[in-house]
Amino acid sequence: MSIRAGIIGCGKVGHMHAVAFQRVAGVELVAACDSDLRRANEYAEKYGLAPYDDIGKMVRDSKVDAVSICTPHPLHASGAIAAMEAGAHVIIEKPLASTLKDCDAIIAAAEKHGRIGGTICQSRFKDPCRRVRQAIDEERIGTPVLGIVSMLSWRDEAYYNMDPWRGSWKHEGGGVLINQAPHQIDLIQWYMGPISHLYGRWANLNHPYIEVDDTAVAVIVFKSGALGSIVVSNSQNPAVHGRVQISGSNGSTIAVKTDSGAMFIAGVSGVTEPPTNDMWTIPGEQPMLDEWRKQDSDLFLRTDINHYHFLQLQDFIRAIKDGSSPHIDLREGRKTVEIITAIYRSTRDNAPVSFPLYPEAADDTHFLR
Repeated sequence: MSIRAGIIGCGKVGHMHAVAFQRVAGVELVAACDSDLRRANEYAEKYGLAPYDDIGKMVRDSKVDAVSICTPHPLHASGAIAAMEAGAHVIIEKPLASTLKDCDAIIAAAEKHGRIGGTICQSRFKDPCRRVRQAIDEERIGTPVLGIVSMLSWRDEAYYNMDPWRGSWKHEGGGVLINQAPHQIDLIQWYMGPISHLYGRWANLNHPYIEVDDTAVAVIVFKSGALGSIVVSNSQNPAVHGRVQISGSNGSTIAVKTDSGAMFIAGVSGVTEPPTNDMWTIPGEQPMLDEWRKQDSDLFLRTDINHYHFLQLQDFIRAIKDGSSPHIDLREGRKTVEIITAIYRSTRDNAPVSFPLYPEAADDTHFLR
């Protein structure tokens, strides 16, 4: 069974998806769609695809079974819904959407049309991230009692000027929370479990030329009684790291550094260092760090930045063929947007926000102070 795939959104991330899809066995990449037909034509010529500027027409005429949504965040819902209505399964770049209203509309469309949907969170496919989850699942740290996200990055004015949608509420849907931090936010909820409530604040500390947040913090109380914190920022020059650390009830602490130094920018920069476990105090397991670092460095040298997208797209195609759920489905993707929304709403209301969260009548202005 061969799956015919298409790309919606022919920008920088769209190129990563094209390269990754071409490596997945049993997939034929056949079409690309962009609202700018000139860009769709250039992209399609590069990969030998049929170009379109209409999603429904692309899915129907090219008999597309599955699509990747690679458009700016506020356009994820309209593109995904149009593709599902036309008959395609969808996988959507992080975040699932920029509002809970859009997330719920995507989920409802998938259920209505019987489509399989996934959300790109490729960090879950990195070996160091999976080691943390396996240690938690096997109760080698007892139960998680403290989770810490620290993502200290840098984006300069040239970064925001490279695409017209960057740095605005209307076209990007947010700042560091919605664009750079979803990977680490996804990991902490995957490791720690459901949230009871959080108190958060966002700010723009040193990027006066954009509307959106360049820094955000939150204090989390999980339903288990565990505590957590989130500190994410694009205000550190040079960038420091992206990191998630988990402590357990038996006193052990384990961590994954997902990013080191200069942060990856799709289509602009590469990754200079492999992801790694940089703290591991489970009794008797500390010596494994050196071996893991060697394994992770060897894999890093053998692969490229598209490797983890390839692994997730491969899982998505497996789910389509099996008629099952992908590892990271649409509801998992919604959880990250729920946390981000809670931080924006907490800043607006200057109060803790309880979970679960639902769309508000003014959901498109939940970021306002």
